[in-house]
Amino acid sequence: MDDQSARQCVKAVRWIGGSAVVDVQGDVDLSRSSEFQQSLLVVMDQKPKRIVVNLAEVPYMDSSGVASLVKLLRRARRQEVVLRLAALTDRVRSIFEITRLDGVFDIHPTVEEALA
Repeated sequence: MDDQSARQCVKAVRWIGGSAVVDVQGDVDLSRSSEFQQSLLVVMDQKPKRIVVNLAEVPYMDSSGVASLVKLLRRARRQEVVLRLAALTDRVRSIFEITRLDGVFDIHPTVEEALA
């Protein structure tokens, strides 16, 4: 395991009002998606009004990372929490476009716009 995969996916969780901004870093792939998903669910357990997942520092995401976000979206809808994705890199955005999930998720160019 290299240094990159040893680090956690979730770099920080910032609270702005009732919203949680989850800053994610590094590749979100099969080796890291379980930890990624658990971190997101811990944030959900804190009952924010809104979760913004900041993907600006995620160069690559595979289907397991996308599946983690789909699971979070389902839970957010059940708990009436607004979930927004922000600052997707071109490569990550293309995965959402190819799978047509760009029409399912609320995606914003910046964290600031996702919080607005």
